[in-house]
Amino acid sequence: MSPGESAYVRDRSGLVPYRRGMNLRQLRYVVATADHGTMTSAAQALYVAQPALSRAIRELERELGVELFARSGRGVVLTVPGEAIVRQARIALEATDAIEELSAARGSGRGAELRIAATPTLEPELTGRLLPRFARDQPAVRVRVVRCEGREAVGAAVRAGRADLAITDLPVPGDLSAHPFEQREVVLISPPGLRLRDPVPLSALDGMRLVMPAPGTARRAEMDAMLHRVGATAVPAVESDERSSWLGWVRAGMGSLLWYRNQVEDTEGLIVRSFLPPITRTIGLVHAHRPLPPVAREFLAFAKGQG
Repeated sequence: MSPGESAYVRDRSGLVPYRRGMNLRQLRYVVATADHGTMTSAAQALYVAQPALSRAIRELERELGVELFARSGRGVVLTVPGEAIVRQARIALEATDAIEELSAARGSGRGAELRIAATPTLEPELTGRLLPRFARDQPAVRVRVVRCEGREAVGAAVRAGRADLAITDLPVPGDLSAHPFEQREVVLISPPGLRLRDPVPLSALDGMRLVMPAPGTARRAEMDAMLHRVGATAVPAVESDERSSWLGWVRAGMGSLLWYRNQVEDTEGLIVRSFLPPITRTIGLVHAHRPLPPVAREFLAFAKGQG
């Protein structure tokens, strides 16, 4: 169909304009916006990008031919048609959740395969903590870790159906559903002779000598992005993806290390400092907007309980 053309379908009354069907993602965005009063707050609560949420709501308004929200100060309020639509959207979402829960309850997960995508940085979170605990409860489930180089590859894996779930940093694009389960703190690990305030001001990172992952790796991309977010340019003192050697280089006085507090081990003789303001990352499980296999829903509920 070329731009500007209209499509029609036939019903009992004859030809009527064709309207593309709404989807559950749009309904969730509308309900969240109604609950939070601003699209920014709704996007934060859903761990999606605000432009993606706004675009999905505008598309739904065009499809329905009504305005759902009106501006009010710095936020939005429901219009009269919007109130009626949100009431029905809540009913639809509650029914959908109930159906999915019934499906998960009927599937025992025995003999099933669960595929989870992860970056090298977050794979230890799966293999070292979550998967062993899940395996004790679900010994018959076969879990396969889909290794991905970077966040974009993780998202592509779940979109293409190569993975049922993915563990990644949040937020994610609006075409993925996000379920946060942990917030982790980034700390600075330094040799004892380095004089710094505690907690460390973010400005101190600018020009600091750091032990860093090798260039071109997923871990290095994540660290570069982290430094960029806080407006710092560090000096690579050592560049290597041999994670087991990082603390040794810090002990040798080569530089300091940025890493996650919950993954730090054997820091005897080193100084671990927080930042001011804190540097945190929210970790979550994400999946495409389609029904999940029962075993994936079981793992999702399990992971949320571990946070």
